[in-house]
Amino acid sequence: MKRNLKGTVPLLALLTAFPPLSTDMILPAIPSLAETWGVSLSVINLILVCFFVTYGFFLLFYGPISDRFGRRRPLLFGLAVYIAASLLCAFASSASMLIGLRILQAAGAAASSSISMAMTKDIFSGQERERILAYIAVIMALAPMLAPVIGGWVLADFSWPWIFFIQAVMGLIGLIGVLRFPETLPKISDTPLSRVMHTYSRLLLNPSYIVMVLVMSASLFPLYSYIAGSSDIYINGFGMTEQKYSYFFAFNAMALMVGSFSCLRLTRSIRSKHLMTAGFAGIFLGGVFLLFTGQHGPWSFALPMFLITFSLGLSRPPSNNLVLEQVDRDAGSASSLLIFSYFTLGAVGMWFISLEWADKIPVLGAIALGCGAVVLATWIVLQKRGIRGTA
Repeated sequence: MKRNLKGTVPLLALLTAFPPLSTDMILPAIPSLAETWGVSLSVINLILVCFFVTYGFFLLFYGPISDRFGRRRPLLFGLAVYIAASLLCAFASSASMLIGLRILQAAGAAASSSISMAMTKDIFSGQERERILAYIAVIMALAPMLAPVIGGWVLADFSWPWIFFIQAVMGLIGLIGVLRFPETLPKISDTPLSRVMHTYSRLLLNPSYIVMVLVMSASLFPLYSYIAGSSDIYINGFGMTEQKYSYFFAFNAMALMVGSFSCLRLTRSIRSKHLMTAGFAGIFLGGVFLLFTGQHGPWSFALPMFLITFSLGLSRPPSNNLVLEQVDRDAGSASSLLIFSYFTLGAVGMWFISLEWADKIPVLGAIALGCGAVVLATWIVLQKRGIRGTA
């Protein structure tokens, strides 16, 4: 498998990219869906919030189950559910129906991220795994760049149900890839199914792992808030069309790819912990600019958000690797709990920014500034205490 990186890395990247592909492609349609069905933006945004909450909840099951039964079987099951739910979403006739079907879609999609991250730990180790995570992050960053653009093109020539038809095809490609991929777990656990979930008790009693999970989750809070609020800011606030908004969203998503690519290059000469420090400082600085200059126009908003997202791309590959360094076993459960934390806190950010704020831009700036300050300060303290993997 290590010799066949041309097939391994793209498949892992596709599986990891299911969340941005499933959320960002529908973003340009959110204002028009709210108008078509006569509901508020806070209600229609539940197709994002409920997706994230359900996704995070099911992550907690797929991780330990993949430790018990191997990676392939639960992954194939999840992809099959995702494909069926995507097709059903295309025929939704109301906001409540679409919200319910998005919950089912998330239940299937949850198999992809946690198990794919566990697969990286099965196949790679140490600095090699960090390098592969950076490669995956670069490829995966194409998903939030292309997804809203594809959604904008679909809305220009077709209608929103076609977005879900495309997602079903994407799921089918992932399913075929997994069918052709070998089992990566070297030794399947013999723990009884009734005790599979007990692995989380060990993780919760691992203080270095829990602290790192919370720090990394908090760093992503501004990004998820932006995802939920961006269509309202650009389309309703700045008066853009759905297609033009998709280009601005893609510009911001490009920052994630540039940051991840920069991480990949810089790790050859700069220690990972210093890249993480620079990334957390960049989130804080971007929040300052966003808070004080973000309301002056589309670019004065887009550029500080570019800095924030670039900083996340710079810090996330070594951050994910450092979290996994805190555990010696139960990689599937550790990956699941990590991504569960990402998405649970992300759902809170999506809900918070969807409230009836008079202006979402200063709220988003305050979120980035506050999260950046807390994460940077905590990270500095953790380094002084010598958390595992930072020496």
